[in-house]
Order: sequence, then structure tokens, then C-alpha cells
Amino acid sequence: MSDQYGPLKQAVIDGNADLTNALVQAALAQGAAAKEILEGALLPGMAVVGERMKSGECFIPEVLLSARVMQGALDALRPLLAEGEGGGLGTVVIGTVEGDLHDIGKNLVGMMLSGAGFEVINLGTGITPAQFVAAAEEHGATIVGMSALLTTTIPRMKETIDALAAAGLRDKVKVMIGGAPVTQAFADEIGADGYGANAGAAVDRAKSLVK
Repeated sequence: MSDQYGPLKQAVIDGNADLTNALVQAALAQGAAAKEILEGALLPGMAVVGERMKSGECFIPEVLLSARVMQGALDALRPLLAEGEGGGLGTVVIGTVEGDLHDIGKNLVGMMLSGAGFEVINLGTGITPAQFVAAAEEHGATIVGMSALLTTTIPRMKETIDALAAAGLRDKVKVMIGGAPVTQAFADEIGADGYGANAGAAVDRAKSLVK
């Protein structure tokens, strides 16, 4: 399978949208299953990109480019995946906490989670604890992910965890946090289940939480 989908996997790694889309359509025309394309080329391609980001071989602009290419390919495959066994890893509700409008890192994590097989509900920025709770309930979230770039806004993360507990959801969802001022020690302190120092690490942690 890896040889068959080598060029498509490489197109994702290279961030070549036109070639990726053309190869996806060609594979579908030849009778390939959407899930086979996803698992044989798209996911492995993004996995390589994630590893390169973690090792410092590539940087956010390149990762974003590959993630957008992956997103475009997923959009084409999603209706076909929905018809079969999509093999989804679960639903992630993700957002930047109340009072904080930074979203580049959060959006990158969201795209890479989507590329890894999660259904991602990106709530945007400035999300209140009540909005996180409502979205988790509405979408049956497996994971709630919170991002913050300001030290003044990271206390909202603990407030959101408390709100999830008050709503009776804390035992049903895993909570992940991230952002420049966030550390593993802070995650432990507020009772979060996971922390990602970067997008690649966040995806790895999310996958480990749903195993």
C-alpha cells in the first residue's frame, strides 16, 4: 500500500494542493476506497510532517501548508468516509479561552487532529467555560482542547475544567491544554489530562488519550 500511495503521501508532505487533489481523484476513479486513501497516504503523510516539526526539520508555515492540503483532501473524502466505517478517533472540541484572541497554534492543532482522524469542532477564540461545556454536550466530545497565549487568560482553563465537572461531563471527556505560557506542571496543577508543547506533540497525546 505504501508504494502505491507514495506519490500522494509525498504530495501531502510537500504541501502540493493541486497534485494531492489530482491524485486523490485518480485513486477514487480507479476504485480505491476513501478509507484506504486516508490510511495509506494522507495520515502517513501528515505523520511525517508532524515528526519533522517536532524534530525542528520544518516550521509552522510548512506545517500549515501541508495541513491545509490535507484538509482539502479530507473534504473530498469525507462524504465517502461517512458512508462506510470512517474509523474516526472521536470528536475534539477546541477553542482559545475567554479573553484571548490568538488562534494560529490552535488552528494548526485542529487541522492536524483532523488529519490524524479526529472530528474537530473549532469554536474559535474568546470561548467562555459555559460555551466549552455547551459544545462538549452538543457534539458528544471525546476531548476538550483549550489554547491560550496570555498568562492573564490561562486561569480560564481551570474554570472550564470546573465547569465541565459541574455539568457532570468531567468523567466523560479528556481535557487537553496548550499555548506558549502553558507547561506540563500547570496542566498537572489544574487537573488537565494532556498537554502538548507543539502541534505534533498535541496530536500524539490526543491519540494516546483515546486508546
